[in-house]
Amino acid sequence: MEALKPSSFSSFYLSITNTRQPKTQCDKPILNLPFNRLTKSSFSSIDSSKEVKPKLLSSLSSSVSTEPINLLEQENQIHKQEEKFDWFLQWYPVMPVCDLDKRVPHAKRIMGLDIVVWWDRNESEWKVFDDSCPHRLAPLSEGRIDQWGRLQCVYHGWCFNGSGDCKFIPQAPPDGPPVHTFKKACVSVYPSTLQNGIVWFWPKSDPQYKDILTKKKPPYIPELDDPSYTKSMGNREIPYGYEVLTENLMDPAHVPYAHYGIMNTQASKNREKADREGGRPIEINVQKLDINGFVAKQENGTNKFLPPCVFYLSAPFSSNKSNGSVPSTSSKKEQSSSVAQRKVLLLFICVPVGPGKSRLIWAFPRNFGVWIDRIVPRWIFHVGQNLILDSDLYLLHVEEHKIMELGPSNWQKACFVPTKSDALVVAFRKWLNKYSNGQVDWGTSFKGALPPSPPREQLLDRYWSHVVNCSSCRVAIKGLNALEVVLQVLSIASIGILAATKQGVISVAARSSLVAMAVLTFVASRWLSHFIYKNFHFHDYNHALR
Repeated sequence: MEALKPSSFSSFYLSITNTRQPKTQCDKPILNLPFNRLTKSSFSSIDSSKEVKPKLLSSLSSSVSTEPINLLEQENQIHKQEEKFDWFLQWYPVMPVCDLDKRVPHAKRIMGLDIVVWWDRNESEWKVFDDSCPHRLAPLSEGRIDQWGRLQCVYHGWCFNGSGDCKFIPQAPPDGPPVHTFKKACVSVYPSTLQNGIVWFWPKSDPQYKDILTKKKPPYIPELDDPSYTKSMGNREIPYGYEVLTENLMDPAHVPYAHYGIMNTQASKNREKADREGGRPIEINVQKLDINGFVAKQENGTNKFLPPCVFYLSAPFSSNKSNGSVPSTSSKKEQSSSVAQRKVLLLFICVPVGPGKSRLIWAFPRNFGVWIDRIVPRWIFHVGQNLILDSDLYLLHVEEHKIMELGPSNWQKACFVPTKSDALVVAFRKWLNKYSNGQVDWGTSFKGALPPSPPREQLLDRYWSHVVNCSSCRVAIKGLNALEVVLQVLSIASIGILAATKQGVISVAARSSLVAMAVLTFVASRWLSHFIYKNFHFHDYNHALR
């Protein structure tokens, strides 16, 4: 059951960089420009029709330099007139469909827009509306789906069909004017689609975008639809912004340190560990960057960023286990074939919610060990995955506030990034500066100020950030809470029976058994209560004690 451990995919995250000895001096630029044309991957390729000719950048040394390298600042000056990325003309993921309940409407915020996603059983489709009733602006997400399959506002009972048309106003007299047919009685409807088991929406409700799906589609990930791959997903609300979330997921060098003791990383056989955690130089070269994202090679792996939301790391998976014997020629071939067929992807979908808030949807599709996901419930995996997110959550929250104090466009001045292990982070910040003035363009939704920092326990809360939004964890916590009550009842009942029974009625062995049962069930209920709180509510993380 090794695959159940949080370290199972974390080892892969860094193990792809362990195939050769790192060089002490860079002989290639960190951003290899001009860019070479890439071969097509199984993922949707970046649209090259809008490719912008990049400028040649200077290289970075894998050893620490004494002079800061302001690549982003140089690029800002060169590309002031470049095409800008329009954040409101993109597809955004709402939620994995496995975590959406068809019986109720769900409230979500994306790009500062409050939306409601609900199941229209008349059209057998997920619909995404503006989360505001046209009557008195009450949130439709607090409503219900009525017996005719319409979305009903719980405030005054107005009902809407899947096209956003108002079909019933209870307060309107039957023999009066048909006020429900007025245009102002309709709800704004956003284009939406279901792809890869995720509901996506287009954040423009204008009629001209009604058929946007025929012109532009969300990024397609074939592995998530391939039955030979696992496709277990997770989601979590993150108390820091999209920019920090995305760059953190692009940073493999932080894994041995920020997630020490949780994610096991394989040490290079050709290099001695310089410290307990085993950090080392990582060879990353960005090969293509334009308005449609960028592609990078991480030694024998591939990283790809498809803005605004999709980032993935793909590479062959190898356990790198050996019993020490020298395999025969035939076994070498079989082993090589087996390893070549094994593939795993680390897929991260980063959703901008608002300043200082984001949402992460993740999946680690793999074509081996598929049976594990079929028999082990998702919440078992989520316990470890949430711990990984918690372990650097607080420091990233603080980091974001410091960046905002300096100004996002000054990131390259404030941060010293002299090694190739930061190449993806540098490329992402370069992309932001070049095409979006260093940050998400919220339009008129926000002024850009971050919300105040909540208490640590609220910041690291798991219940409201994950459990309520995960169908598997919701079921798990209900079952575990019920089990805790059962254990407590058994403990009390055992004591009650013992107290009510006269001494000579039952044997000494029976009395001892009742005492033992009372103690064991009480201890088990206390342990279970702690387990529930620690894994479904709050788990603090102290790096100093690791």
